Amino acid sequence: MTALPNDQPLSAPVEDYLKAIYQLAGPSGPASTNDIAAALALAPASVSGMVRRLAEQGLIAHERYRGVRLTPAGRRAALRTIRRHRVIEAYLTRALGYSWDRVHDEAERLEHAASDELIDRMAAAMGEPATDPHGAPIPTREGELEEPSLTPLSALSAGERAVVRRVDDRDPSRLRYLAELGLLPGRELEVTERAPFEGPITVSVGAGTLRVIGATLADGVLVSRAQ
Repeated sequence: MTALPNDQPLSAPVEDYLKAIYQLAGPSGPASTNDIAAALALAPASVSGMVRRLAEQGLIAHERYRGVRLTPAGRRAALRTIRRHRVIEAYLTRALGYSWDRVHDEAERLEHAASDELIDRMAAAMGEPATDPHGAPIPTREGELEEPSLTPLSALSAGERAVVRRVDDRDPSRLRYLAELGLLPGRELEVTERAPFEGPITVSVGAGTLRVIGATLADGVLVSRAQ
């Protein structure tokens, strides 16, 4: 568990809340209680009660009608949890041979039990990976996280070339399908055709294999445009 500055450990639910707020709003933006409830699959009334407790602990700042923001202490705790999660995912795939569609749920369970020392040793054993298997950046042990500016594949025009950098990791069946299509982090692609009215997108992947994907799926594939 993550510890507060006064060495009081944080519970797994508190870590989950802080991580969800960071992922919803970023390091400084607000997150609404309804969005937090949806992300954690909880009732809004339960979230409101936890929000009050987190504010009392100095982990968030809550402004009525404006949502909640992480305090510096809350941000550090969120990033420690995110680091544990993403290092565990990387270790499971690189060292233990897990497929990328199986590691998210395992990491959700293990991130609260692993110590920061264990996570640092796992990261060192892998050569300090910069990203997890899905392309998400891993915070440093000092609590720094650089979020690159990426573009959804669905926003590219026909003729544009790009490199896949990150994919949404929450749905195992979607990850398996993306793997079948070859849409993996680091893979080069080119949009060859776009159907109108949010229709399917045809992309040339790797050595020229044509794949047709829906706009909704393309929303969850983040890319960097080729220079």
